Amino acid sequence: MVLLGLQLGADPFVEGLRRVDVGALVLALAVTALTTACCARRWSLLAGALDVAVPFGPAYRACYRSQLLNATLPGGIVGDVHRGVVHGRDAGALGRGLRSVLWDRVSGQVVQAALLVLVLPFLPSSVRAWWLGVVVAVVVVGLLVRRWLRAEVRAVLGVRVVWSQVALLSALAALGHVLVFVVAARTAGVDSPAYELVPLALAVLLASAIPLNLAGWGPREGAAAWVFAAAGLGAAAGVQVAVVYGVMSLVATLPGVLVLRSRGPARAEVTQPTRGEPAWASAPTSS
Repeated sequence: MVLLGLQLGADPFVEGLRRVDVGALVLALAVTALTTACCARRWSLLAGALDVAVPFGPAYRACYRSQLLNATLPGGIVGDVHRGVVHGRDAGALGRGLRSVLWDRVSGQVVQAALLVLVLPFLPSSVRAWWLGVVVAVVVVGLLVRRWLRAEVRAVLGVRVVWSQVALLSALAALGHVLVFVVAARTAGVDSPAYELVPLALAVLLASAIPLNLAGWGPREGAAAWVFAAAGLGAAAGVQVAVVYGVMSLVATLPGVLVLRSRGPARAEVTQPTRGEPAWASAPTSS
C-alpha cells in the first residue's frame, strides 16, 4: 500500500472512496448473503465428511462472523482460525474441526484457480505466465497434501456427491465475488466489457487470498494495479476499483456483527476418526 501511494499518490484511493454509492453497497450485501450460504453449505458438507458435522444454520452464522473478523483483522484468516477452533472444541475434535475449515478454504481457492485457468487466454500476455505459475503451485501443493493426508483425502473426495457439490458451491461463491468486483469496476467508472473484467477479477481475487494483508488490504490493491495496467486500463484505475471493492466487501460482512458474540456451531456428535488419522486429531479438548 505504501509503494502504491508513493507511485500513484493518494488520488486513486480518495477517488475510490468517493465513488462508492448506496446501490453498490446494497448489491454487495445481497450477493454476499448468497455467497456466504454457499460457503456455509460447503463447510457443512466437508465437516460431515470428517465426522465433525455442523448444521447449516450454525455454519451460516459462523461463516458470517469469520468473514467479519477476516475483513477487520490483519492476515485475512483470523476469522477462519477462530471458526475452526470453536467448532473443533465444541465437537471434541480440535484437529478435525480445524481441518474442516482448512478444507473449506482450500477447496474454494482450488476451484477459483481452476476458473482462472479457464480464462487465462483472456488475461494480458504479460501477466498470463505469472498466474499460470501460481496455478501450477496450487496444484503442486494439492498433490503434496493429498500424499500427506491420503486417507483423509479419500474420505472427503471419495464420495462423489460431496466433491461435486463442493465444486459447484465453490464456483457459485467465486462467481458471486466476481459479480461484486465487476459492479465495483462500474462504480469506479471503468466501462470495459464484462468479458474483459471477469478474468481481471479472478486474478485479483486469487491474489487477495494471500494471508499477508491488513484487514483485507494490500495484495488485492497491488494485484489490481498490476493487471489493470497490463490490460491497458491504468494502474490507478486498478487501485480505484480495488478500493471500491474493498469498501463493498467490508460493508457486506457487517451482518457478522449480529452473531459476533454467539457461541458458534452447536456441539456435534463425533464418530471415530477417519482411518489413518493421527490420534491427536480426535482427542477431546476442554473449552
